[in-house]
Amino acid sequence: MKTFVKYFLGGLLFVAALALPLTIGQGTISWQDLFGRHTSMMQEIVWNIRLPRIIFAFLVGASLSLVGAAFQVLLRNELATPYTLGISSGGALGAVIAIKTGLVIYVLGFSSSVVFSIAGSLLTVGIIFFIARERYEISTFTLLLAGVTIGLFFSAMILFIHYLADFTETYRMIRWLMGALDVVGWRYPLAVLIIFIPVFIYLFLNASAFNLLLSGSEIARSRGVDVRSLQKWSFIASSILVGTCVSMAGPIGFIGLIVPHVVRLIFGPDHRKLFVLVILLGGVFLVWADTVARTIIAPAELPVGIITSLIGGPFFIYLLVRDKVGR
Repeated sequence: MKTFVKYFLGGLLFVAALALPLTIGQGTISWQDLFGRHTSMMQEIVWNIRLPRIIFAFLVGASLSLVGAAFQVLLRNELATPYTLGISSGGALGAVIAIKTGLVIYVLGFSSSVVFSIAGSLLTVGIIFFIARERYEISTFTLLLAGVTIGLFFSAMILFIHYLADFTETYRMIRWLMGALDVVGWRYPLAVLIIFIPVFIYLFLNASAFNLLLSGSEIARSRGVDVRSLQKWSFIASSILVGTCVSMAGPIGFIGLIVPHVVRLIFGPDHRKLFVLVILLGGVFLVWADTVARTIIAPAELPVGIITSLIGGPFFIYLLVRDKVGR
């Protein structure tokens, strides 16, 4: 009975955390606006702007948190994030190139910046995986170093393109790099959802193997885990998911760092629970970060990446200090 009450209250809190942002913003929303027979302007705003934006923010936050939890085990580094391997830098470079060249390309309704960003992320995945591959398993040390190096190289390329750009192009680049969730309609949320579902299923089905990997690859291998296959497919699937999110929302940082640590601290390291809880907490966290970003200086909006970085920066420093003191 206590377990049922706990889950019931948790479900109510989760629904409220996603429903309340619908009512926050300019204009008062009534039940007639939400479910009335006659279409009103506020009804259009809720169903075609606010609700898709909330779902999109939830999916992006859930994706980055999920991948962060997986990468911290795969790399055996508690400071690993979805951006540690330079995937976000590859996606950002692709988007910046699209903005600078002014190419107008639409694939399945997605703009050239999204298409180029996905291509840049996939190129980064291919380069890193090629560098880090070894005979029996992917070298986590080489993977980490390769990712950081490629990320720095791509960041330098972005700065070079910035230097060559005019004022209008520079503004568009900087605005994109700050992260944004201001979508209209359901195309972007559905695109992320299509990638998110199979990645989550794969990681969740291998949660027990991730638990064994916490003790080291040798112990995991002795317990029957195919470490190389787990590393390879987890890395590829997670990187594609991150690349998709970055291409559509920009490089929103620190969520993949903050949320997995908070969940581990409260609920423990069991990945059968961890993978589910990081999705819920990460999604809600980004929804509310975006709500703050769009209301704190209304009618103008702050890029959501500023809010997440302001929260994530001090938390990252705390982890570094705690690790130093622990030694």
